[in-house]
Amino acid sequence: MLVSSGYEELKDAQMAIANLNAEEPTIYQKFLNVIHLTHQLQYGFQYMGALLMDEDPSKYVPEFQNEYVLSIYQQEIDKLKTDKRFPELKHLLNSYKQISYANISKLALGEKPRELVGPKIIH
Repeated sequence: MLVSSGYEELKDAQMAIANLNAEEPTIYQKFLNVIHLTHQLQYGFQYMGALLMDEDPSKYVPEFQNEYVLSIYQQEIDKLKTDKRFPELKHLLNSYKQISYANISKLALGEKPRELVGPKIIH
């Protein structure tokens, strides 16, 4: 999938992420934990976002993964989704999904909007 993100969109998303952290630090930290887990398992952030948003993740499913590891990952996603503050995170993800779940995740990890500007191929 090809996405092209403008600086202003990315800056707005960065501000929304900072606001989520300030207003709902618990759900923000849980989201950050899932982002780190996704990165450590070398799964795509689009896969993570599709699972969180109840979208079809089939085109992003990691190849060559153990079913047990996938099931544990799914459990962690489900734990996040059952948090009573999850609607706040879901709103943020839905508002900025046009810049990609990958860019949202990278912004949450501290990357600067300028580093993410322009077209990118997201897997």
